[in-house]
Parts: sequence; structure tokens; C-alpha cells
Amino acid sequence: MNIYIIIFITLTAALIASIAQVMYKKGLDKKITGMKDLLALAKKRNIIIGLVMYFISLVVYLFALKNAPLSFVYPLFASTFIFVFFISSYHLKEPFSKYRVLGIFLIFVGIVIVSISTV
Repeated sequence: MNIYIIIFITLTAALIASIAQVMYKKGLDKKITGMKDLLALAKKRNIIIGLVMYFISLVVYLFALKNAPLSFVYPLFASTFIFVFFISSYHLKEPFSKYRVLGIFLIFVGIVIVSISTV
């Protein structure tokens, strides 16, 4: 399979997983102190959407993994860190510092290096 298609598929899985993480965060409105609180989470809309999205992400990721080496796909999936950074900054209004921006840039550089070394 074409490596660019694998990159697209893996990035799609990473984006879906990142959105799922944001949905989980939105679904948490109080501290979890016991099993009752944990079970109550299973009924929350955002948590359910997050779980469904995570499952879809898994299916897409497994397809990419079936068609490319783990040593290529897994580092590329680290783009979730980048997606979560931007999505949480925008949708959750989470603050970011220059050190986080630097860290995200370094992750991006690492992903590019791994991708170039495989192409």
C-alpha cells in the first residue's frame, strides 16, 4: 500500500483519538470518588461519544498497522499529542506556554524524521 495513504490513515486515526480525548474531558464535570461515580460516567453523552470515537480510531489504526511496519505507524500516531494540544487550546481554552509549543514542535520534527526515513 502507498506510504502516503498509510500516513493519511494513521493521522486520521490519531485525529479521531484526539477528539475522543476532548470528549472525555468534556464529560468529566465532577471528581470521581467511587464506583458509583464511575458508573454514572457511562451514561454521559460526551463519554459515550468519546468511547465510540476511540473504537473507530482503533479500527482505523489497526488497518494502518496491518499495512505498514509498527516502527513507522506508532511514532506517526504520536501526532495525537499535537492534535490534542491544538484542540484543547481552542475548544477547552486550555492555556499553553512557550515550553509546550517547543515540545509540540519537537514532536512534530520527530514525526517528520521518522516519516522521511521510511519513505
